[in-house]
Amino acid sequence: MAKFHSLTIADVRRETADAVSISFSVPEELREAYRYTPGQYLTLRTDVDGEDTRRSYSICSGLDDGELRVAVKKVEGGVFSTFANDNLTVGMALDVMTPEGRFLAEPHEDAAGSYVAFAAGSGVTPILAIAKSLLEREPQSEFTFFYGNRTTDSIIFRTALEDLKDRFLERFRLIHVLSREAQDVDLLHGRLDAGRIRDLVQTGLFNPAEVDAFFLCGPGDMIEQAKSALEDLNVAPEKVRAEMFVPAEGAPPPREASARAKETAKQGATIETVLDGTRRSIEMLEGDENVVAAAARQGLELPYSCKGGMCCTCRCKVVEGEAEMATNYSLEPWEQEAGFILACQARPLTEKLVLDFDEV
Repeated sequence: MAKFHSLTIADVRRETADAVSISFSVPEELREAYRYTPGQYLTLRTDVDGEDTRRSYSICSGLDDGELRVAVKKVEGGVFSTFANDNLTVGMALDVMTPEGRFLAEPHEDAAGSYVAFAAGSGVTPILAIAKSLLEREPQSEFTFFYGNRTTDSIIFRTALEDLKDRFLERFRLIHVLSREAQDVDLLHGRLDAGRIRDLVQTGLFNPAEVDAFFLCGPGDMIEQAKSALEDLNVAPEKVRAEMFVPAEGAPPPREASARAKETAKQGATIETVLDGTRRSIEMLEGDENVVAAAARQGLELPYSCKGGMCCTCRCKVVEGEAEMATNYSLEPWEQEAGFILACQARPLTEKLVLDFDEV
């Protein structure tokens, strides 16, 4: 089970006007706990104006970089991202959860893979870690990266990407697509939407049938557009891996509690949780929005981060009873069929609900 540890900030680097990257000093005794697979993320936690504030950020360092680094882009109204961009300095300590996530790319030395990535904005962070690691540890593999931004100045890790391109001239192709800045090639001016992706394929930069894995990361709109284009190009779904940072524009709002959930809450439900081998019991009442909120009210801290159904930090398995979710952007259909649920979105439908957080 992932756990928080206090880590000291080793470096803070300004990447763009509204983004910083942060590296952490990891003590020798915690090195194994923070060993990661490219594509995973860290959940950072601190106190901001008296409130427990936590957010998840993808690891951007490659396996051979010798550091643990994430990037944080400031978003409008973002409490943690604003705090990080304006206040974090070397020597400060943050609570950092051990790596989690399933947007993975594990290198294999004897692989000769062909990989393609589409990302927009801060979606570059896990892609950089994945590209670095695959190129460094799979000497026969190649990587093509289409990266969408508004302008050249808004490109996060622009220098690091150019350096990577120089190191792997024959195996790394980097294509910038800018929506608010003209380029010499008209095709590279605009948004990374389905039509543009289909047009990019026509240039011959890659053959979809020969690609071993596609990596999509960024806002929901871009991911849905990319998935649509790849489906039209007959790419098998199992070849496509995606990590959504924010829901697509126009995504449906969280579902209102069903009549059954409302009645259960009105009567009161007993929630038993299994976490790190310990079983605890709490009561969920009518005013509790979800299981995580009910637990917090009673002094029990369950794993969570985004509270929006996207990061999967609160993933657990229903072993007794039934529950519904307000929204879900991260659990796959097979996981739901197997009984997994997101505690930050869960509402009991039965008077007793048993959730196992140790079940993987």
